[in-house]
Amino acid sequence: MEMVEDVVIVGAGIAGLATAVALKRVGVRAMVLERADGLRATGSALTLFPNAWLALDALGVSHKLTSLYSPFKKGRTINIDTGIDQRFPLRGIMNDQEHGPRSVHRKTLLKALADELPAETIRFCSKPAAIQTEEQEGSTIVILRMEDGTIIKTKILIGCDGVHSMVARWLGLAEAANSGRSAARGLAVFPEGHGLEPEVQQLKHMDKRGGIIPIDDKEVYWYLTCTSPPKGAEMPRNSELILKEVSENYARNFPQHYLEIIQHSDLSTVTWAPLMFRYPWKIILGNLSKGNVTVAGDAMHPMTPDFGQGGCAALEDAVVLGRFIGNSIISNRRLVPENMARALGGYAQERRWRAAWLITGSYTLWWVQQSELKWWMKFFRTAVTILISILSLRNANFNCGNLPTGSCDKSGGNSLKIH
Repeated sequence: MEMVEDVVIVGAGIAGLATAVALKRVGVRAMVLERADGLRATGSALTLFPNAWLALDALGVSHKLTSLYSPFKKGRTINIDTGIDQRFPLRGIMNDQEHGPRSVHRKTLLKALADELPAETIRFCSKPAAIQTEEQEGSTIVILRMEDGTIIKTKILIGCDGVHSMVARWLGLAEAANSGRSAARGLAVFPEGHGLEPEVQQLKHMDKRGGIIPIDDKEVYWYLTCTSPPKGAEMPRNSELILKEVSENYARNFPQHYLEIIQHSDLSTVTWAPLMFRYPWKIILGNLSKGNVTVAGDAMHPMTPDFGQGGCAALEDAVVLGRFIGNSIISNRRLVPENMARALGGYAQERRWRAAWLITGSYTLWWVQQSELKWWMKFFRTAVTILISILSLRNANFNCGNLPTGSCDKSGGNSLKIH
């Protein structure tokens, strides 16, 4: 079977669905290919900062979520090594009630985005096996050969297929690097209510970082980041074994309330995986787009979670990409394939430095906080931490802009017949 589409997006995660919504807003229908048999919610929950809510505003989706989740107004840091327990207001990232930081269920976010798309936009159980290009009438056409034998021809291909992206590999981007750390995550459920204050808690012990983030009155998102097991040692895959390993080994010195939350985990939400990132200079110097092909989300900029900006940056990508494609459509009154390379190149250039900074800042924030640093590093660690924290607040309040408005061919009028 052979199919022809204006735009194909590989991956129905946050970046893929948000990009499809952005394109719909500018009059372009996209097909989204997802290898799983349904929307995946690995990670259970995530925290969205003001920059993400501004992007969701641009996509016309934020109101669906702000009515379900309350913003955090304060945070708490517990240093287990020193016994220091600090509470602080989140004024720097709390511009207003509407755009305040909130933690949301990942699946709720995905469903809110998916519900904005026309029926049958997402094709589940669809995995590309190969990517090719060919020239037709002066334009480049991308050909996807699917594992089931289907051939899909498209004017634009956008890879939102995660850390180990097939599209990023085709572009020549270097593989993501292992940070040497891992993260266990889960969602704890308290049917009678957890009784926690609506605050973000972070717990520190040597090289370990724990987090407790209430999502609503009955559910709490928790995480633990730590040095990965020695090379050759296997991470537990079974949820019960993960909880046992975390509770009895990695978090055994953490406060009792943290351990009790872990023990209330819904086993279907528990994961443990290595933390990957792409070296920032690979982003700055690499091919983020080539012709009519580009990437977004983790396919472009996998990063460690220390800034909490992975999902937020993916939403920004969607808006910026939609803006460049939308402006091209408005200028030409239709989607013109031969002009897409310039539009995607402009998008890649705009996102290149921001993505590189988020990766660098996130990794550096973790590095300067390590208790094992030598004395000469500890001497200026505090100053560096303060500087990075100030910059992280600016990142959290970053505004990626809006989608363009104007007349365009809502049918996605073709300027090229693909044979």
